[in-house]
Amino acid sequence: MPELPEVEVVRRGLVDHAVGRRIGDVEVLHPRSIRRHVAGPADFAGRLEGRTPTAVRRRGKYMWLVLDSGEMLLTHLGMSGQMLVQPQGKPDEKHLRVRLPLADGNELRFVDQRTFGHLLVDEPGERVEVPASVDHIALDPLDPEFVPEVFVRALRAKRTEVKRALLDQSLISGVGNIYADEALWRSRLHWARSTRGLDTAAALELLGHVTDVMSEALEVGGTTFDGLYVNVNGESGYFERGLNAYGRRDRPCGRCGTPIVREAFMNRSSFSCPSCQKVPRGVRPS
Repeated sequence: MPELPEVEVVRRGLVDHAVGRRIGDVEVLHPRSIRRHVAGPADFAGRLEGRTPTAVRRRGKYMWLVLDSGEMLLTHLGMSGQMLVQPQGKPDEKHLRVRLPLADGNELRFVDQRTFGHLLVDEPGERVEVPASVDHIALDPLDPEFVPEVFVRALRAKRTEVKRALLDQSLISGVGNIYADEALWRSRLHWARSTRGLDTAAALELLGHVTDVMSEALEVGGTTFDGLYVNVNGESGYFERGLNAYGRRDRPCGRCGTPIVREAFMNRSSFSCPSCQKVPRGVRPS
């Protein structure tokens, strides 16, 4: 699933190609892609047609176009969603779900093979700059208003594994499986380490690695594994080449040479070095 760096790459592309360009006649080609817009396809299209995006913003894995009406077009890419900018008249992609023509002759195309992503026209929440439906999402570590000490206090108050806490979007947003594994590898922490056992220094170090690894991924366009994540121009990211843990099962750890192991975690996978990231006492390796 695209995480913060991948969504931020797409957001920046939409700033360049969508802001200031009036939206034309919207087509909803698959109703599942707007399933959370409960008023249906006609209302969805009607709220967008003739409107002009004035900004594109993001929180964690969510991004939204701010419209001149005051409403917001919220986008979540899900597992395989893509927001592409294409010239009008170019042949449709196989999994095109929603088309938004723009006044400059291009169009925004929401392409989603697995249809886990969605679009929604939303009202502002209590914080006017954030859509109501994501108002509960925590700040992400690249947000200028994010306060590390507040996060660390909340993290240490949790009674859970450290990786589970990193994936808790009410605690910190934008971190998914890939970048959690990479930050934990850099911190030499096993995913099952208790948050209650982390001192302030260790928690701040972990947060620093989370911020660093996502910033580095952002610089090279994010991480692409199966070709489903691309930027608005259809280009892949290159951070896969810099991964030290995620997806590297049986390959040597870049620090000590021990083969990386894969363990089951929350119906997905967690990758770590069994030498550098010791399993906590009382935890049975998967």
